[in-house]
Amino acid sequence: MDRRKAIKYGIGIGGLAAGAYFLKISEHKAGHDTYFSQLNAFCKTLDRKIPTLLIDLDILDKNIATLKSMIRPDVHYRIVEKSLPSFGLLDYIMKKAETKRLMSFHQPFFSDLSERYGSDVDILLGKPMPINTASYYYKHFKGAKGFNPSTQLQWLIDTPERLNEYLNLAKSLSTKLVLNIEIDVGLHRGGVNNYEDYKAMLMTIEQNPQYLKLGGLMGYDPHVVKVPSILASHESLFEEVCTSYNTYKSILKDQFPTLWRVDLVFNGAGSPTVKFHQTDKSPLNDVSAGSCLVKPTNFDIESCEKFMPASFISTPVLKKLEQFSIPGLPLLSKIMSWTNPNLNSVYYIYGGSWDASYVSPKGIAENPVIGKSTNQVMLTSGSVKNFGVDDMVFLRPYQSEFVFLQFGQLIGYRKGMPAEYWELLKQT
Repeated sequence: MDRRKAIKYGIGIGGLAAGAYFLKISEHKAGHDTYFSQLNAFCKTLDRKIPTLLIDLDILDKNIATLKSMIRPDVHYRIVEKSLPSFGLLDYIMKKAETKRLMSFHQPFFSDLSERYGSDVDILLGKPMPINTASYYYKHFKGAKGFNPSTQLQWLIDTPERLNEYLNLAKSLSTKLVLNIEIDVGLHRGGVNNYEDYKAMLMTIEQNPQYLKLGGLMGYDPHVVKVPSILASHESLFEEVCTSYNTYKSILKDQFPTLWRVDLVFNGAGSPTVKFHQTDKSPLNDVSAGSCLVKPTNFDIESCEKFMPASFISTPVLKKLEQFSIPGLPLLSKIMSWTNPNLNSVYYIYGGSWDASYVSPKGIAENPVIGKSTNQVMLTSGSVKNFGVDDMVFLRPYQSEFVFLQFGQLIGYRKGMPAEYWELLKQT
C-alpha cells in the first residue's frame, strides 16, 4: 500500500472508530420481503449464478399501459432505444405498445435496427451525428429486409453548417436524406435557437428537393421538471416550451408551404415530461420515452410517480463471514462490531461497483472501510435469517442506458414462468 492510500485508509478507519466509540448504533435487521423472496427463488432456478439484469415483465406491462394512457390518440409513441438496448426488450415493447417508431442515439444501434426490422420501422435520431459517422452508416448498410433510409431514417440536424455537410453527403451518394431539425425550446443544449438560421436551413432543404427532405422538428424539454420549482414552476416552463415550439411550426407552415406536410414529425418529450403533453396545448404529434418503462432510480421523480421499478440487478453471495475484521487491526474490529451490530454479518458478492443502489435484503450496505470493488464487494449488515451463500442481493440501476450494457444479456422474469433471455444491442 503506498503512502497516499495508507493515509486514506487510516483516516477512514480513524473516523469510523471515533464514531463507534461515542455512539452505540442500533441494529438494522436485514431480509428479503415477499417480492424479493420470490425473485430470489426465481434466480436460483437459472442455469448459472452470475450478476444479472432482470426485467419484471408483469411490472413492465403495467408501465406500458400507464404510458399509453398518457398519450393522446392523435399522438404517436416513439420508443427510446438507448434506454432499452435489447432486441428482445424492444420487440416486446413494440408489440405491447403497438408502435414501430424508434428513437436511436448510437450508430451501431441504428445500423442493427435497420437491418433487423427492415421495412417495419421508422427511426428518428435523438442527437446529431458527425458527418463521417453518417457516411460510415451508408458505406456499411446492407439493405436487409427492405429498409429504405431515404424514407425510414431521419437524421437530426442542429446547425446550417451540419446541414450543408449532409447535403454534400447526399450528393456524393446520389441519394435523398430525410432531415429532422433540432430546435432549442428552452433546454439550451444545442439545436437551432434563432429564426434566421432556422429559415436558412429550411431554404436549403427547399432548394434541394432531389437530395433533402424535411422530416419534421424535434425539441427536447427535460428542463421543465429539472429546474427547481422555486425558480420557475413546471407549468410555466411547459407553456414556454409550447410557445417556442409552435412559433417554429408557424414559420415552417406560413413561410415554407412547400415543405409543410400532414405527415411531418413534431417530436419531443421524454420520460420526465411525457405526462405534460397529454394536453391539447402540446405542439407534438410524436412523443419519445423509454426509461420510465423500466424506471431506474434516476426517474424516482414526481412526474414519473405512476411508473413502477421493473429492472433489477441480481448478484449471488459468494462468501459469508460471521465476524467483521479490519486487516491488521483485530482489536479495533472487535470494538467496531460491538458498537455497531450492523457490521456483524459480512457478505462478499459476485462483482460490484455498478451505478446502482442496494434494495434487498433490507439493511445491507457496502462496508465503508473496505470500500468499492468491481470483483467482490464486501457488504455488511445485522443478523439475517435464512440468508447466505448462493442467495441473491438485489440492486436498482441509477439509469438503464449505461448500466444495462454492462451485462451480456437481460433476463425477463414473470412469476411462475420460464425465464426469457434477451441479448443486448451491439455497441461497436
